[in-house]
Amino acid sequence: MEPGERVAELAGALTLATDLGAGVPPESALRTALLAAGIAKAARLPAGDLADAYWAGLFRYLGCSVFAHETAALGAGDDQGWLAAFEAVDPARIAEVLGTQLLKVGRGAGARARAAALGRFLGAPDTPRRLAQAHCAQAIALARRLGAGEGVLAALGDIYERWDGRGQPGGRRGQAIPLAARVLHLANALEVHLRVAGAGGALAMAAERRGRHFDPGLTDVVLASGPSLLAPCLEPSVWEAFLAAEPAPQRALPAEGRRALAVAFAEYVDLKSPYTLGHSAGVARLGKAAALQAKLPAAQIDELELAGLLHDLGRVSVPNGIWDKRGPLSPAERERVRQHSYHTERILAAGPWKALADLAAGHHERTDGSGYHRRLPGQSLSRSQKLLAAADVFQALREPRPHRAALSDEAAARVLREEAVAGRLDSEAVGFVLAAAGQGPPPRPTLPDGLTEREVEVLRLLARGLSNKEIGKALFVSPITVKNHVAHLYEKTGLATRAAAALYAVDKGLV
Repeated sequence: MEPGERVAELAGALTLATDLGAGVPPESALRTALLAAGIAKAARLPAGDLADAYWAGLFRYLGCSVFAHETAALGAGDDQGWLAAFEAVDPARIAEVLGTQLLKVGRGAGARARAAALGRFLGAPDTPRRLAQAHCAQAIALARRLGAGEGVLAALGDIYERWDGRGQPGGRRGQAIPLAARVLHLANALEVHLRVAGAGGALAMAAERRGRHFDPGLTDVVLASGPSLLAPCLEPSVWEAFLAAEPAPQRALPAEGRRALAVAFAEYVDLKSPYTLGHSAGVARLGKAAALQAKLPAAQIDELELAGLLHDLGRVSVPNGIWDKRGPLSPAERERVRQHSYHTERILAAGPWKALADLAAGHHERTDGSGYHRRLPGQSLSRSQKLLAAADVFQALREPRPHRAALSDEAAARVLREEAVAGRLDSEAVGFVLAAAGQGPPPRPTLPDGLTEREVEVLRLLARGLSNKEIGKALFVSPITVKNHVAHLYEKTGLATRAAAALYAVDKGLV
């Protein structure tokens, strides 16, 4: 945790989570960054543009979680499957887009669910614009938290634009699109097609889309370079090549840099579902406070806070159709849920975060051995693991879930004590967590952007995906009144979508 660690190494390892969230194979973001740097270098671009392209490639999928709730509806519950089905499709070819939705999306979900998804897709022609707007906004917001420069942020804002002006959300064309973004368009598409069609297919795709999707000058550089440009991405792992390709000077973390990275990726994970907004940050705060109560050494307290922020990285591996399901889960769905802690472990275990892997991935282990994914007995669990497990349960109980409303602090405390009596949670850990929670909430912050208390109440429910009618029922007001509140808060904040409201609510600490 010393200052001077490489941003590329620490952030690059965590992008395995963004790969999962986008439904693409591991190291897809690393390969995109490697290709972006290769294209920029072959084109002899200025050093600043080369660096912007590299970092924009690494953070390409950083926005993919914010629209997962809506994307799942289009993909018959499978948001990752929907994104993966369309990644090789030319969005300007309407027949190809419709054919993909009809033939590939929602396989295994049943004819009725697939038909309903197709109906929603056809009934929402503005979906590509809304998706692009949401993805780009989140990618920019989280990359800014990671210290990305303005050139990187500009490129992430134009992920879905096209050279011919038929992209989203702004319809910018030609050289009005930042140079780093134009490199990113090529690098991302080449990475996708290299996986599905090999080097020949990837180069053929670049030639076919030259002057339409891609900058013709950059495309000519790629075609002139040929397979040699793509060769590094054909290796089983590109980790070392990705690190070696980082433009000089290498970026080093400032003090508290690891925590800043963990916060950004915690927000990425929690924005996947309206039911988990702010969850990881809440677990981290509560776990740290409980560790202070338990008088753990300072290094263990810092470690527990980081593990709390990163414990749910693996959640992005599970489709929103499962996380947001109101009814009981099937055995197969329960198994997908139980695998999320395994994915957390795998993301953290192989790289610079490996010291946190066991702790972060152990948040669903139980002292009677009934937890998952390792089913470890109590004597195998550290004090920190027991504290994190208790903090995670208490935080989750106080949050709404598809099948229940949020519990009060008192009701959640009763459940936690019952779990301790039953032998599933450690009684000492439960005591420290409840003591920490009993210290009371932090001072109420000043409401941002002139929002009223009622507008904040509406914003919280809107961010969680409730309709105007559902918000009105929860607040005992009419849908018309809710509509007016939504209009006022949108006007005050400059927001325009539910996805943007979710990101805003998390960023401002309102959930």
